[in-house]
Order: sequence, then C-alpha cells, then structure tokens
Amino acid sequence: MTTHYAIRPVDLGRNTFHVTVRIDDPDLHEQRFLLPAWIPGSYMIRDFARSVLRVHARDGRGRPVPIEKIDKHTWRCAPIGAAARRRVPAKPASLTLAYEVYAHDLSVRAAHLDTTHGFFNGSSVFLLPVGRERDPCEIEILAPEDPAARDWHLATALEPCAGTARGGFGRYRAKDYDELIDAPVEMGRFVSLRFDVQGVPHDVAVTGAGPHLDPKRLASDLAQVCAAHARMFEPRSRMPPFARYTFLTLAVDDGYGGLEHRASTALLCRRDDLPHVGMQASTEGYRRFLGLASHEYFHSWHVKRIRPAAFIPYDLTRENHTTLLWVFEGFTSYYDDLALVRCGLLRREQYLDTLTRTMASVLQHGGRRKQSLAESSFDAWIKYYKPDENTPNAVVSYYQKGALVALALDLSIRRETAGRRSLDDVMRHLWRRYKQAGADYAGVAEDEIADVVLEATGVDAGPWIAAWTRETDDPDLSALLPKFGVRVDAGPTPDPLHFARLGCRVDLADGRIRVAFDGGPAQRAGLSAGDQIVAVDGLRAGHNRLDALLARIPPGTNAEILAFRRDELLRFTVRTGAQPPVSWKLSLDPRPTLPVRRLRRGWIGG
Repeated sequence: MTTHYAIRPVDLGRNTFHVTVRIDDPDLHEQRFLLPAWIPGSYMIRDFARSVLRVHARDGRGRPVPIEKIDKHTWRCAPIGAAARRRVPAKPASLTLAYEVYAHDLSVRAAHLDTTHGFFNGSSVFLLPVGRERDPCEIEILAPEDPAARDWHLATALEPCAGTARGGFGRYRAKDYDELIDAPVEMGRFVSLRFDVQGVPHDVAVTGAGPHLDPKRLASDLAQVCAAHARMFEPRSRMPPFARYTFLTLAVDDGYGGLEHRASTALLCRRDDLPHVGMQASTEGYRRFLGLASHEYFHSWHVKRIRPAAFIPYDLTRENHTTLLWVFEGFTSYYDDLALVRCGLLRREQYLDTLTRTMASVLQHGGRRKQSLAESSFDAWIKYYKPDENTPNAVVSYYQKGALVALALDLSIRRETAGRRSLDDVMRHLWRRYKQAGADYAGVAEDEIADVVLEATGVDAGPWIAAWTRETDDPDLSALLPKFGVRVDAGPTPDPLHFARLGCRVDLADGRIRVAFDGGPAQRAGLSAGDQIVAVDGLRAGHNRLDALLARIPPGTNAEILAFRRDELLRFTVRTGAQPPVSWKLSLDPRPTLPVRRLRRGWIGG
C-alpha cells in the first residue's frame, strides 16, 4: 500500500507548511505516527516534533478520529473501541492526519519558509505511519497560493510521477519512507545549472546567489570535482552511484554547512564565496565552498551507501552510537580537499596550507589528550554537536583529527608498499564489498577497519590505528611528510597575541574570555571562561586594546589583570607566556630524490 503525503506553504509570513498524510486500511486499534528525532548525517537529537502544530485526524468519510500525543514525537489514534462508540466504522477506507509545521530553521537540517524561498527535509515535516516504513510513498508538493510566490519553482532529487515535470510543483514518489526523507526540497526563485558526469545529469539550484554569479564556472568546477570522486571509486567505468544528482545551495550573507543525501546534498554558504563574473583566480572562500561540495558528494559513496553496521537500519527515534565517525567523516574530510588537488582546482601549495591549518587546529587543543577518536565518535550526540566553553579542553574533532589519521594512514600505506597501494585501495575495497552484498550489506563493524586495510593493501595497520583512534596518540606527520617531499618547519602562530601571552581565547570586542586553555597562564592564575577582562596593569583593556597592552609586557613576567566575574571585580596576577605557541609551515621540497618525487606524485601529483 502507498502512503500519500501532501505539503503546501500556507503562510509565508508565519513560516508555516500545511501537511497531510493519508494511509489506507489503518490499524484503528492503535495506529501510531511518529516524526524522526534526528536526521542522518547530523548526529544530535533535534526533536523535530517540537515544530509540529495542530494535529487532527479524520477517517475515510471525513469524520474526526480522536488522536493523542503519547511521547515527545509519537501520536496515537483512537483504538477501535473508542471509534465504535462514536459509530465510526471499525475499518474505514483510509485515515488522514493534517497538521502544520513551523519552519524557521535556516540550516541544512530542518525546514525554512519565508517570502524568499522554502526548504524542507522530509524528516522534519513528514510523519511516519508506524508499521508502514517499507511502503512506497507518494508526495504532492503544492505551490504556495501567495501571489508574491507565483513564479516559484522547485528542485529535488525525488522522482516525479507521470504528469509532473521535473522541477515543477506536482506529485513525486519514493520507494519507501527512508528514501522520502533522504531527498530535501528547495522552492523559490533560484539559478538552475546542469552538467553531466559520464552521462549522469547533475542539477544545481542556487538560491540567493545575487546578480553576479558565474554559472558556467561553477558548473565546470563542480563537474571536475564530481568526476574526480567517481574516478577514484570506479577507475574503469568512472560512473557515479545514482541516476541523477542534485545540489541545493542557499547563499546568505554569512553561513556555512552541508548535509549529505543519497542522490543530493543541501549546502549553505556565504554569497561572497561563490564565483562571480570576471573573477580570475579562485578566492579562499570559493575554494572553501568547493571543498564543502566535494565533502558532501564523497558521502554519496561513503556513509550513504558504505555505512557503519550501527546505521543499518537507522533508528530515527534515538541516538545511533558508533565509534567509527572518524572513518566516515574524517576520511571524507581528507578526501574533500585532496580531490580538488587531483582535478587541478587547488594548487599543491594551497593544499599544504589547508593541512597546516588542520594540524594547528588539532594539535593546539588539549582535548585530543583527553578524548580518543573512537570516544569522540561515540559521544558526538552529547559533546561534539553541543560545544561549550570547555570543548577545546575536552573534545577532539573526529572531522579534523580523523582527516589527519586518514592522511597518516594513506602516507604509511604508500610508504610500506613503495607507492603501489594507498588509502584509495581501501575505499575501493569497501565500495566493492557494498556492491557485492547488495541488499544483504551488513555495514562496517566497529573493530574491522584494520582488517579492511590489510585485505585491500597487504599492510598491517592495526597498531597504528589502535594508537591513533582507540588511544590518544597523534600521527607523527613531521616524520611522514618529508618522505613525500614535504618540508615541515616550525613557525609563528597566526593567533592573536593574547593566545600566546595568556593561553585563552578572548572576544576582543568586549573582553570576555571564551575559553581558558588547560594549563595556560590565565587558567593557572584563576581566570576562567566568561570572565570579562577590563584592565591590564592599571590600563583599560577595552576597545580592542588587550593585545596592544600585552605587547608592552615582556614574556615571562607578571601582569596584573582586572576582570569582572558576573558583577564582581577580581584581581589576578598572570605570569605571561614566555614563548608564542609553535605552529607549522608545510612546503614542497624543491629537490626531492627520485623515489620521493614518485611517492609525492602518486599522492598529490606534480
């Protein structure tokens, strides 16, 4: 049986969608409906049901059916007995729920609606009839009736039904509920682009791009990125794993984020990061955007199809714990920029600069000494996505350190095999396993990554992987990179002076400490996050003068700091940092030996 949905933007000013869901032959003894508590790819309970309003139920004859909410995201229709007492037939032909969804989350994870556009993920708007998870779904996406939106059109990876033009309002279908909620929808006025990868069409919708977008360059560059990933996973056919793909991009004044789906992605970026007509060299912002698109596209293989066993199937009502996010997000973070190098959109020198920043971000934070990558992955639900002022001291990023582990693993495999094998072989091995298993694919077990590396490359990486992910050891990149013709030099940190002198991060606009790093001079003196520094050695520190005042104080000497803690003025004696924290500078060795040159060419070309 088919589950029928309909959704319409009913009040653009109130940010409201109206949604209905209809099922035939419902279980009136206890027909339940639920809304997911989280969305795959973003590992935090988000309780989308909090935005659902005014839920009503009717039977096939249009008569009301009592409905009650029984927990934070589940509704239950009246049992047969209660329906019979109201002389409702015991088995009505259908049951329809109607409700509203408040849509004001301007992100890639939920739903947003206003007078400029509409966007939704199915997981935040479509109630699931419990027991009908595997039933096919049909959705009618209705155009808003507001005259101001009469020229809106639509973009989604959902398959249109007969009579609906692709990109138009009308009826779409999905093979089951999982597929329905894995294809976000954008509606409004947007720039539409298209390119092919091995004959597979890729659509791009850019909302809010402004009048100066260079669509040809954007399409050309995205095509190169997508082709590079397809070429890595499928060296012979170079085919993507879907029949069609859709990029949904929302450009705003300031924003960044992405969320992967099986045949599409939702991206949020700064408008200034997109290429504009007449732009010659790529900007740092544009390279950042291409890296984001690359990251989400890589996920089409790695996490949407190759999955942790803990995600098969997803349980959308609660946390799905795995210790492998360092593999699925960290490896993806490694390949997102590497693909840009491989297709010529990022110079090798620029790529090394991104590695430098990643190394600094990981190695300057003490959290990597307290939390392993496996623990970071497992606790993402309660820590990584809920940062506070102590996060740098307590949490390690499975994205960033995971990317460094992927780099170290790739270089180690290449070194051990004289360049004959690499992490690419590991990824292709996982991909072949997924394709061979088909519907019986069981996912990647928590403890089998070392075995996968051994099977794919012949390299026993077990001790390295255990040290880097189960323990808190750092990969020794300063020893690995020179073997690939990359020099690793110490250099001054680009961080502001107060980071070196006080060992904390300060909002220079108001002097409030955002985080005091473990063991740093400020923390040793008793300062803590939230304190507001107002004076240094008797001179006011406001108006962005903190660093200028600290510059007058010789390193290793005492400074008297006055700070408010809530409404109490406190005095601290801080012995300032004697040396600035060490940063790193990666650069190409101009005269590598022939074997080193070959290893480097196999890794980043040249």
